[in-house]
Amino acid sequence: MAQGSVKNTVTTEQLQAELMAHAPDGVDPGKTVWVGLQLRHQPDWHTYWKNSGDSGLATSLSWTLPAGVLAGDIAWPLPVKIPIGNLANYGYENTVLLPVPLTITPDFKPSALTPELEVKLHANWLVCKIECVPQDGDFVLRIPVKGSTAIHGATFDAALRAQPQVLVQAGSMAIENRTLKVSVIGLPASLQGHTLELFPETPEIIETAAKWTQSWQGAVWTAAVPISKHRSADPAVIPLVLTAQVGNERLGFVTQAKVTGTWPTQAAPSTAEAPAPAANPALASPSANLPSSLWLALLGALLGGMILNLMPCVFPVLAIKVVGFARHGSNPRRQRVGGLAYSAGVVLSFVALGALMLALRGAGAQLGWGFQLQSPAVVAALAVLFTVIGLNLAGLFEFGQFVPSSVALLEAKNPSVDAFLSGILAVVIASPCTAPFMGASLGLALALPASQALAIFAALGLGMALPYLAASWSPALARMLPRPGAWMATFRHAMAFPMFATVVWLVWVLGQQSGINGAATLLALLLGLALVIWALGLRGRSRLVMAILSMAALAFLVGSIGQNIIRPLESTSATGSTALWQPWTPGKVEQALASGAPVFVDFTAAWCVTCQYNKSTTLANAGVLADFAARKVTLLRADWTRQDPAITAALAQLGRNGVPVYVLYQTGRAPMVLTEILSAAEVHSALATL
Repeated sequence: MAQGSVKNTVTTEQLQAELMAHAPDGVDPGKTVWVGLQLRHQPDWHTYWKNSGDSGLATSLSWTLPAGVLAGDIAWPLPVKIPIGNLANYGYENTVLLPVPLTITPDFKPSALTPELEVKLHANWLVCKIECVPQDGDFVLRIPVKGSTAIHGATFDAALRAQPQVLVQAGSMAIENRTLKVSVIGLPASLQGHTLELFPETPEIIETAAKWTQSWQGAVWTAAVPISKHRSADPAVIPLVLTAQVGNERLGFVTQAKVTGTWPTQAAPSTAEAPAPAANPALASPSANLPSSLWLALLGALLGGMILNLMPCVFPVLAIKVVGFARHGSNPRRQRVGGLAYSAGVVLSFVALGALMLALRGAGAQLGWGFQLQSPAVVAALAVLFTVIGLNLAGLFEFGQFVPSSVALLEAKNPSVDAFLSGILAVVIASPCTAPFMGASLGLALALPASQALAIFAALGLGMALPYLAASWSPALARMLPRPGAWMATFRHAMAFPMFATVVWLVWVLGQQSGINGAATLLALLLGLALVIWALGLRGRSRLVMAILSMAALAFLVGSIGQNIIRPLESTSATGSTALWQPWTPGKVEQALASGAPVFVDFTAAWCVTCQYNKSTTLANAGVLADFAARKVTLLRADWTRQDPAITAALAQLGRNGVPVYVLYQTGRAPMVLTEILSAAEVHSALATL
C-alpha cells in the first residue's frame, strides 16, 4: 500500500503514479480541463482496463473538487491482451495515462487571494506480474485559473489519440449454443483483411483466453467467440472495442452490439459429494440464476435461522431469554407478548441489515454478509455493549440507577420493549454466524429482486425467533420452562461470564484488525468504562468525586490512545504468509493453475467462529495436511477480517456472500465448493478427484 502524505507523485517498487493536468486556455466557466493519472510500470508489471479479463481489478479514481467543477468518466485508452498461462487479462504495460475531463460550470468561484483550481485524487490500482499488489495513493494539483497549464500537452494528446473511434452503425451479436456470433459493419476499408482484437466492456461474458475465429465478408467483419461458462450477467447490449495494428499505428473502434437469442444456462459451482456434518440446511444450495428456487431458499433460511440459536456467539442472548421466560412463567399473556416482541426485533433487524447491505452494494460498495464486523469501530462498540451487559448481570449496577424514574416506570409497564431490544441484540451478534447455514441462500438473495431478497432475510429471522415464539404460545412448551426462584440470581451472575468470554473474542478480533496496540487500547478503555460504572453506583459524597475523576480518566484515554482502535495494521502480508499457507491475492489462483498445481482456498475471517473452528481442527489435521502436500496443492488463505472488495468479488463469483468458504481449483474443471462445516473426510474425498 502506498504510504506518505498527499502529493503529486507516488512511487512504489512496481510503478510510478503521477497526477497531471492539461489546461492550455486556463480555467474558465464553459471550459473543459483535462486531468489524468499516469502510470509508469516497471518491466513485466501491468495494471488493468475497465474490464480486467479473467482476473484483476480496474484502476479506480475518486475525486475531491471545488463546488462548480464536475469530473467525467475515465477516457480509457486502448487496452492490450496480456496472456497468463491458460488465462488472459486486459490492461496496460509500460506507460499509460488515464485522462478525465473536468467541466467548469459558472458556479465555480475561485478564491480572490489564491485563484487556483485545487484537484484532489484518491486512486486505487492493482499491479501484477506473477504476484499481484493492491496499492493506492493520494494526489493534489493546484491549477492556476488564469494562464496556461500545458507542460503535459503532448502526453494528453497521445492519450486522447489512443481513444477508440465511435462507429456510426451498431454491431450485432447472435447467441448460437455457447458461442457469440459477432457482426460489425462500418469499419474503415483500410482494415479489411486485417486481424482484429476484440475487447468486450462487459466483464465475464466471453472466455477471454479461448481461441476464436474471425473473417471478413466484404466490408462486414464477423467473429465466433466462446461464451464464458461462468458469466456474470445476461446483457441485452454489449459495448465492444475492436483494435487493429496497421503498420506502426494501432487503431481502435467502439460499437454497441445488440444481443439476440437466449443465453445458455450457466453451470453452478460443483460441491464435493462427501458426507456432510450434521444438519446443514444450506445443502439445499439453490442455483444463483434460477429464481424458481426461491421457495427452497426460504426453507433453507428458516431452518438455518433455527439452528443459529445453537451457535456459540448467540449463547449469551440465550441466557437473557431463559431468565425472561422464567420470570414471566406465571403470566401467559406476558409470555406471548414478549415472544411476539422478541420475534419482531429479530425479523425486523435481519430485514434492516439485509436492506442496508443491498443499498450499499447498489451504491457500488463491495460488501458481504457480516460486513459490520469488518469495521474495528463496530467491533469495539460491541465489546463495550457486552462489557456493560456483563457488569449488569454480575450485579455491579442496575440499569434503573442511570435512567429517570419515568423511563424505568415506562419499561416496567412495557416489558415487551426489553424483548424487542433483546431480539435486535441477538441479530447483531448472530449475523456473522449465519454463513455455515446460509452461504448459498444469501448468495442467491443478492442475485434476486430486492423484495425477494428481503424475504430470504425475513425467513432467516423468523427461523431464529421461531423456538421462542413457539414456547411463548404453546402451554405445553411453557410448562417445560423453569419456574422462578432463588436460582435465578445465581444463574444471572453466572451468565456474566459468557458475556465476558464474548468480549475476549471481540478483543481478539480487533487485534487481528488493528494489531496489539488496538487490542490493548480497547482493554484499557473497557477498564476505564467499568471504573465509571462502578463510581456512578456509589452513594454519598464519594460518588460525585469518583465519578468526575473516573470520567476524566476515561476521556483522557479516549483522546490520547483511542485512535489506535481504528488504525489499520501497517502490513498484514508479512504475518499472513507462512511456509504452508500463502495469502490470497487477485490472480494468484490463476497463476498457480497455470503452473499446473491445484489450489485450495480458505476464505476466512477472524470474527467468524466457524472459520476458526475449522482452521484449528480440519485444516490443522496432520492427515489433511499430508494429503495436501502429497498432491502438491497450493494453499491460499483469503482473510476477510477487514473489508476487501477483491475477496467480496471472488466470493460473489462462487455464489457466496459470507465466510467460511472452501474451494478446490484444478485446471480444466469448475471450482469445487466444499461445505462450510468442514470435515477431514470431505477434504480427503475432494482431493481424491485430482
